[in-house]
Amino acid sequence: MSFEAWTIFALFWVVFVTTPGPNAVNCITNGMHLRFPRAMVGVLAILTQATLFLLLSALGITALIAASPTGFFIAKLVGAGFLIYLGVRGWILAKRPVVVGDRPAKSIYLHALAVATINPKSVAGYLAAFSQFVQPGVPIWEQMVVIVPTALTVTALSYTGFTLLGAGLGRAALGAVFNIWVRRVLAGCFIIYGVLLGTSSTPGRA
Repeated sequence: MSFEAWTIFALFWVVFVTTPGPNAVNCITNGMHLRFPRAMVGVLAILTQATLFLLLSALGITALIAASPTGFFIAKLVGAGFLIYLGVRGWILAKRPVVVGDRPAKSIYLHALAVATINPKSVAGYLAAFSQFVQPGVPIWEQMVVIVPTALTVTALSYTGFTLLGAGLGRAALGAVFNIWVRRVLAGCFIIYGVLLGTSSTPGRA
């Protein structure tokens, strides 16, 4: 991959992972409710999902998933339902006082991994990256040596930033009326993402 191609890919990935979505909302929520080191377990889960999707994209498996209307439709409905459930639950629990605690790391990791994985629209993002930036005349694994570290570094920085944002909001709003509305806005985001996901079209189709 040339330096110019790498630069364009890096900029694309910055936009891809910094545009607020379910992962960002989950990181902000973790930052508000957990101690920062424990909240970073959620970022580790996102990096796990990113690594897996990058490898699957390189192998062409995500292209097969996106090309299957039935499989994509089922995954889309499951993902939409999960996000809407998180949003409704968050809205209902918003009035409860925030207690900064330490949930089990396994629970934080699996929850974040689920949020990162069940969104089929992320498949379209990885497919876009590989269809636009992978050079067909160069062995894929030679390019992955450049693509994977770049993507994971940018992803880690982005979601660490969202987690820090949540930690700052948690400290500023702890126990305040403002905190209830911050949490309801985040819950509303999950509901909106779920609705948009459920009504989105299959990648590559009208």
